[in-house]
Amino acid sequence: MIVKFSSSSLKDGRWYEYVVRFMLGGAATVFTGLIASGFGPAVGGLFLALPAVFCASATLIEQHEERHKRQAGLSGHRRGQQAAGLDAVGAALGSIGMPGFALVFAMMAQQSAPTAFALALLTWCVISVAAWWIWEQVRASLRSRRTKHFSAPSSKRADAVGTVRR
Repeated sequence: MIVKFSSSSLKDGRWYEYVVRFMLGGAATVFTGLIASGFGPAVGGLFLALPAVFCASATLIEQHEERHKRQAGLSGHRRGQQAAGLDAVGAALGSIGMPGFALVFAMMAQQSAPTAFALALLTWCVISVAAWWIWEQVRASLRSRRTKHFSAPSSKRADAVGTVRR
C-alpha cells in the first residue's frame, strides 16, 4: 500500500456535513483560545493537539459507508464501523509525529519561523509515515502468523494451543 492523497471522498459529502465540520472545528479553536488565554499558551497548546474534529469526521465516514452499502441493498453497519476505525488508526499514526514537529519547531523558531515550520512539517511527515510503515509491517507479520497457524494440519494446530489429540 502506498500513502497517497485522494479527494474522491469530498464528492460523497453533503453540504450540511461540511458546515458541521466547519462549525465544530471553529468551536474547538475558540475553546482552545479561551483555555490559552486563561491558563497560558502551553496549556492551550495541549488542547490544539486534541483532534477536535475527529469525532465528527469519524461519524460522517461511518454514515457515508453505511449509505453506500444501503444503496447496494446491504446493511453496511459493519463496513461503516471498519471505515471509521481505519480513519482512527490514521489519526493515531499521524499524531505520533506531532511531538517531533513541536520539538523541531521549538528548537528552530528563534532563527527563522518559516524555516522552522518547513523542517517541523518535514519531521512530522517522516515520523508519521515511518509509524504507518511499521504498523503495516506488524499487521503483515501478524496476518502471516495467523495464516500459518490456521493452515497447519489439525493435529499441529491442537499442539500449538496446548492440547494433544491422540
